[in-house]
Amino acid sequence: MIEITFFEHQQSEGTTITAKPGTSLMKAALAGGIEGIAADCGGTLTCATCHVMVREPWLSQLPTAKEDERGMLDFAACSPQSNSRLACQIELTPALNGMQVDLPQSQY
Repeated sequence: MIEITFFEHQQSEGTTITAKPGTSLMKAALAGGIEGIAADCGGTLTCATCHVMVREPWLSQLPTAKEDERGMLDFAACSPQSNSRLACQIELTPALNGMQVDLPQSQY
């Protein structure tokens, strides 16, 4: 199992969940009851309600965001940052165990 910790906007303590490898970060968040991940489109890359900011060193381990994802981030409720990603586009792998992500305040 892979552990992921989600941090609400500017909170020092996060909520940790576990998920199986191969699961999208978005589906793991939904299954784990993480508030702030609405996933209105269900992972079809047609909304930006699963916007997260991935902390290092995990961001560097992710494949580069594709053009579709980068474009959709422009529709996020808050301005994208250099570490912004859509959780629906992140497939969990063993290398991402322990990953920490921040949730934008605008998604609460």
